[in-house]
Amino acid sequence: MRAVVLVGGEGTRLRPLTFHTPKQMLRVIGFPMLERVLHRLSGFGVDEVVLSLGYQPDAFRLAYPDGEAAGVRLTYAIEEEPLDTAGAIRFAAESAGINETFLVVNGDIMTDLDVKDLMDFHLDRRSQATIGLVKVEDPSQFGVVVKDDRGRALRFVEKPPIESAPSHDINAGIYILEPSALELIPQGGRMSIERELFPHLVEQGSLFARAYECYWLDAGTPKNYYRAIRDILFGARLGELVPPRAWYPAPNQPDDDSDGHCYIGASVELSSVSRVIGSVIEDGVEISDGATIVDSIVLEGARVGPGSVVRGSIVGARTVIPENVHLDALAIVAESTELHPGDSLVGAGHP
Repeated sequence: MRAVVLVGGEGTRLRPLTFHTPKQMLRVIGFPMLERVLHRLSGFGVDEVVLSLGYQPDAFRLAYPDGEAAGVRLTYAIEEEPLDTAGAIRFAAESAGINETFLVVNGDIMTDLDVKDLMDFHLDRRSQATIGLVKVEDPSQFGVVVKDDRGRALRFVEKPPIESAPSHDINAGIYILEPSALELIPQGGRMSIERELFPHLVEQGSLFARAYECYWLDAGTPKNYYRAIRDILFGARLGELVPPRAWYPAPNQPDDDSDGHCYIGASVELSSVSRVIGSVIEDGVEISDGATIVDSIVLEGARVGPGSVVRGSIVGARTVIPENVHLDALAIVAESTELHPGDSLVGAGHP
């Protein structure tokens, strides 16, 4: 099975982390987010992926110079200018010579949705395009899809109030497309698959959808990126890639304290008088004397200065935290963030 994975966005919702790193290359416990997406796809029989690139494409090509990651072959389709989702899909598919039924996945979606079952459903319905849906408790922050008993998509309702929502099935960002659907997308032009192509296919009666109850998370926001990491750390999501150095209670933390469950990457310098509790510390991090890291994410190559406290927050790769700095409530700092000794930074709220 071949797939197009959309990774061309600028990741504006995750700034400042994405000023220097595309969001799909941000670490999620030892591996870039993209590799976790590819690992899941490989398990469902995907053996070749076209990466639809736009923002910082060299970050992907340098990371995978041999054209392989997580057990799948990679090819690259680099847009010279943004083509929106449908335009990007056509460009990527044509660049790779895809002329058969294929899968499309948004590269910041962490999910266990069974794409093989979705493919079987698509072929059974002889659909031109099929949307994977997930059921959510509160659809008011999403676009929902209304379908008939056979799964034919009838209409879309954007962010309905929960009490009047006609469906709790939301677009999961996973699609099956026929090559004929690409012909409806202007070659080299901008088009949204959600706002333009799919409504057109609804009018033709050639769009189907299938709903699943499974793990699903859009990891493209600070809150959800934080959650994606902690869901793996604390076992809410199983069957994931495990780094060579697995998680364990951190040094200086009692073995019987479950709140101390941590992942400590390779070449981490952890002072004997620092504390790390319930956190993820990626490779090459230095945590100085008297620093405290609680329920936080510290990405590769960062340095946390003496006496600093990082609580419920995210420290970006290669970021230097001066001494006695306090970060709290999902504060996010990156190497471009200007910090001074003694600064305090409170984020948007509790993660």
